[in-house]
Amino acid sequence: MSNLGYLIKEGFKNIFNNRMMSLAAIGVLISCLVLTGSAVMLSVNVSNIVGDVGDANVTRVFLDFDMTRPDAIKEGTLLRAVENVRDAEFVDKDDAAEDFFSGSMSSELYAKTMEKNPLPYVYNVTMEDISKYDETIAAISQLDGVNEVSSHRELAQRLTSLSSLITMMSFWIILALAVISLFIVSNTIRMTMFSHRFEISIMKSVGASNHFVRVPFIIEGVVIGVVSAGASVGLLALLSDAAIKAAKSLLPMFNYTPFSTILWYVVGGFLAAGVLVGVLGSWVSIRRFLKREGNEILGW
Repeated sequence: MSNLGYLIKEGFKNIFNNRMMSLAAIGVLISCLVLTGSAVMLSVNVSNIVGDVGDANVTRVFLDFDMTRPDAIKEGTLLRAVENVRDAEFVDKDDAAEDFFSGSMSSELYAKTMEKNPLPYVYNVTMEDISKYDETIAAISQLDGVNEVSSHRELAQRLTSLSSLITMMSFWIILALAVISLFIVSNTIRMTMFSHRFEISIMKSVGASNHFVRVPFIIEGVVIGVVSAGASVGLLALLSDAAIKAAKSLLPMFNYTPFSTILWYVVGGFLAAGVLVGVLGSWVSIRRFLKREGNEILGW
């Protein structure tokens, strides 16, 4: 137990003794974590916007002109049973004709027109996943009683491409920032070990185990990671709230995911990322020192 306390104390002492490098590592790691979190928030909110636009992009399904009203209502059951169809809203052709013709013709002509309504029954179909647009349209078109389906294929493809592009960019940004963070923390720990090379040499000479030598530096990396994670969460919360407020003022018609909704996911992810980068950075940096013995560490 006393050994553990000594090792923890040494880890914090390393941070203090090399505070400029430690602060630099914390600063870089905070920047990387905030950029990573920003990429995640952007991806989540763009997906929401794509979903909102997809919901507004209603596909109109026109039924056969001679179909009766009871048959048209039954057709709605078949439409809702099609895979990827979220909802199918029935549009009565009499209501549609009234809206379309009532203000554009005389009452006599309107009455004659309505005696034999020229419009078909229609369903406004909303899809669950707009990326499956073509397959869903094909399945709907095969139903008996469906005369025509209005196509928004180009818009669906653009929305799907936009969502995929944002997801792919976020992935590569996160990966690049993780590598940069690991590199910076590794170099910070390496500088700390270089300044402690005499102590490490003595410990190795008197038979100290690799584990005993390694722990203080791992603790140093973990502390750097935890401090960076905590600061990053607070900074990202401020930036996200400001960005969403600005977005709402410019595009109020869309729904945005507030930072508070994913707060604990971010806290967990940042802590895990910070600790992981700290541990890996320490582990990688100290390996070459632990492979040497005594004077070899000093280059003698």
